[in-house]
Amino acid sequence: MNGDDSTALTNKRTFLDLMSAIADAPADRLGDTVAAAYHPKVRWSGSHPLDELDGADAIAAVVWGPMRDALPDLERRDTILLGGRSDDSDWIAAIGHYQGTFVRDWLGIPATGGVVDIRYGEFDQMVDGRIVRSHVLIDFLDLMRQAGVWPIAPSLGAEAMWPGPATQDGLLIGAQDPALSAARLKLVRDMHRGLLVYDGKSLSSMDHARYWHPKMMWYGPSGIGTTRALKGFEDFHQVPFLKAFPDRAGAGHYAEIAEGEYVATGGWPSLTATHLGGDWLGLAPTGRTVAMRVMDFYRCADGLIRENWVPIDIIDILRQLGVDVFGRMHLRRGRVG
Repeated sequence: MNGDDSTALTNKRTFLDLMSAIADAPADRLGDTVAAAYHPKVRWSGSHPLDELDGADAIAAVVWGPMRDALPDLERRDTILLGGRSDDSDWIAAIGHYQGTFVRDWLGIPATGGVVDIRYGEFDQMVDGRIVRSHVLIDFLDLMRQAGVWPIAPSLGAEAMWPGPATQDGLLIGAQDPALSAARLKLVRDMHRGLLVYDGKSLSSMDHARYWHPKMMWYGPSGIGTTRALKGFEDFHQVPFLKAFPDRAGAGHYAEIAEGEYVATGGWPSLTATHLGGDWLGLAPTGRTVAMRVMDFYRCADGLIRENWVPIDIIDILRQLGVDVFGRMHLRRGRVG
């Protein structure tokens, strides 16, 4: 929810400064810059294969050092930034792209020598101007796509760089109407509850038209792709997903925040489900149960959800289903290299 506007505003400005400093720091100052941004007891949770890290030194060594080495001219480009309180903690939520020249391999993903745009979504808990808890989903599968080593079945949705909000107002640095924020958070929560009442027969049982704008855009992670309008969302994402995971259940969110027309939620995991059917991402049913790391960033308009950006750790889900995406990438790299 929204908290003290002055605290949220201070945290957002501080967060932007901290992230810019890390992206811009000289290589010999990177460790000190990372240490200044994170609390000494920070816990960092990120996309597979980075997963769970403790302490600023580990974050510098495993995340920022390799990223900066791979993209020495790295820039961070946030497209949505909001903040507020959730469960008595102060949070920042952001989404955007790291942009730069991909000159050295990262996690075995082959450098292209050209510009890449690496999408991310993140939630950061702030205490006294530093990050004490961080959840970061980096779309490594999309980076593989840009590097020409796509390792799984073709996406049903469109694969492309995610645009920012159509209204170009996603960086919420000014004060927002708390009543509007509360109303939009309720809209999203009601939609989430509707998702879980699917009767297994008809999508109309979830009553989606009550929540989604007729011109909705759903920006899915690489592997699923982007869809347009409710029919595109249902055809290219929802129906394949429901067939594959008919028993999916909500696992809760570590944070839910809203400012004005924007809402952000995140879970670690957000959903649990058993892979029982369908042809999701080209896979036959495995019978395995998975936990899904998911974030959602929403922009509302006319009292409905107009745009939805959805970072999901697809590589980690596939790992739980017995698919080694990085191993497949290496085989693909050998064929194209």
